[in-house]
Amino acid sequence: MYKVLVGEYIDDEAIAGLQEARDVKVDVKVGISREEILDIIGEYDALIVRSVIKVDKELLDKAKNLKIVGRAGNGTDNINIPEATAHGVIVANTPDSNTVSACEIAIGLMLASARNIVAANNFIKSGKWEREIFVGSEMFEKTLGIIGLGRIGGLVATRMKAFGMKLVAYDPYISDERFKRYGCEKAKTLDELLEKADVITIHTPKTKETVDMINAENIHKLKDGVRLVNAARGGLFNEEAVAEGLRSGKIASFGYDVHTVEPRSECILYEFENAITTPHIGATTYEAQRNVGTQVVKQVLNGLRGEIVETAVNLPAIGREEFLIVKPFINLAEKLGKIYFQIEKTPITNVVLNYYGEIAEQETALVDSTAIKGILEPVLKEEVNYINSKPLAEKRGINISINKKEHKYKNYSSAIEFVITNEEGKKIYVVGTIGMNNEERIISIKNHDVDMAISDNMIYLGNEDVPGVIGAVGATLGKEKINIATMNVGRRENSAIMLLTVDSEVGRKSLKELRGLSQIKWAHYLDLTI
Repeated sequence: MYKVLVGEYIDDEAIAGLQEARDVKVDVKVGISREEILDIIGEYDALIVRSVIKVDKELLDKAKNLKIVGRAGNGTDNINIPEATAHGVIVANTPDSNTVSACEIAIGLMLASARNIVAANNFIKSGKWEREIFVGSEMFEKTLGIIGLGRIGGLVATRMKAFGMKLVAYDPYISDERFKRYGCEKAKTLDELLEKADVITIHTPKTKETVDMINAENIHKLKDGVRLVNAARGGLFNEEAVAEGLRSGKIASFGYDVHTVEPRSECILYEFENAITTPHIGATTYEAQRNVGTQVVKQVLNGLRGEIVETAVNLPAIGREEFLIVKPFINLAEKLGKIYFQIEKTPITNVVLNYYGEIAEQETALVDSTAIKGILEPVLKEEVNYINSKPLAEKRGINISINKKEHKYKNYSSAIEFVITNEEGKKIYVVGTIGMNNEERIISIKNHDVDMAISDNMIYLGNEDVPGVIGAVGATLGKEKINIATMNVGRRENSAIMLLTVDSEVGRKSLKELRGLSQIKWAHYLDLTI
């Protein structure tokens, strides 16, 4: 008999379904204190949480029988995924449970702000009556710009096409087929979308690339009187820039359900009557809550019974000996995979993973999945995990091939080689190995031989092969107060590259300074954290 602890609210029907399972005993303790859960967690095989209970090392150390944690929702910020994996605990979330609700809140904000519904409601309830001051705008024949044409963006496109809107979308990681499927004109750049759209809605994960997509630098590119909507993640549109746009009239309205800080009581946008906000209620519908509960219960039961956990966000438990052999390559593969979309924007058509030497003799299924997860994660964030990475890649039209070669890669006893082909037919090669003391190393990138330890923060530069370039780069980073830890250079024929590890993150301003050097052809910041 498995024991399941429900520590936070899920739908009553979902709890009833869990209680009906003959092999499960359920304890519902919504609002349980930290002290109490630490005292009793050792009794349970499964734990269901939302966003309050912290599943950290302290809890996991006490959870001797725990097999799976079910997160009723999408994000997993309150769960230490690497620690759960180290304890052999599966973590599963419910990424598809609220897509319709998120789509509908975005459309609701769009319509409410365009037709002044909130202001008109408040006005009439104050005892006044006037229509002329609430002149709004129709959606019909307006151009809707959709940033991010994933699951939710696709739903928005389908529904707003029925309103008679013209659709333009920007998503550099989506194939042309998806744009055609949803009837969207493809904007090749964000600027192109900003210049064309009468209404802009965003549906992307929150990444370094998507934070502040509407900012002080590009707000002048917007159409006069544009309407903005954000029901995705707080901070995707810079609030101060939006406030300035509302103040000047450049932006006609802003509807937002998500905030840079939550919960909050003060915000620069609260002073504007044409900035309509809600307290992150995108998933707060009866249907979404029911879906969340049903999905998390299903995944927890599957995990307890040894069945496939479709929404697992970490590795399933495997034999300790086998895991210890492949574990260094699991982390290496994920980091190498993350490089492509940080240096290229063209959608991928084909991925070949070549294993050389000793690693080729092992069962690499976990490494394969992790490698593909690494490739997709800069684009999809929480949507991709170790379990679903291959199906997601194939769904996006990416062919995957695995080859095992018994011979060494040059002089390295083991190596993993990525050969990534994009829609333009361009091939990108990245090769890595495990060195002494399980050190992760890059040994080749874009056919340039290098050999250096992987760091969380790296800079990848293409440069003219001329004297003085190393000094210029060092001086520029010094001026930006970025300390270089190590540097490796590579060259072949008429091209040269530099790979640097640095002690801190590299911001847009610093990259702009590097790219402005006459000897530098291009510069990319590589965030290889897991």
